[in-house]
Amino acid sequence: QVQLQESGPGLVKPSQTLSVTCTVSGDSIKTNNYDWSWIRQPPGKGLEWMGAIGYSDSSYYNPSLKSRTSISRDTSKNQFTLQLSSVTPEDTAVYYCARDGPTGALDAWGQGTLVTVSS
Repeated sequence: QVQLQESGPGLVKPSQTLSVTCTVSGDSIKTNNYDWSWIRQPPGKGLEWMGAIGYSDSSYYNPSLKSRTSISRDTSKNQFTLQLSSVTPEDTAVYYCARDGPTGALDAWGQGTLVTVSS
């Protein structure tokens, strides 16, 4: 059974870069036809898909966040990492990682990690 676990800093200052890592167990991030996504949910708002990295190491992003977002992976640790630059308090959210299956459904999720942007 696949499990995902986010880890992050908890608190980031405005203008800095936010970095959150997802550790995957029970599956390989190199498994064919599976991508690995980041999604966030600001307090009191809906879910926002941020981007994903594919099994072939290609990445793709939400156009509204593309200029500030980077997703990379470390296959030796079975982890993938989100970096969001130039953060503002509006980037305060619970950040989730998820597995994106062949049908396009996000079929496994981490429990989420809250990142607060504040000075």
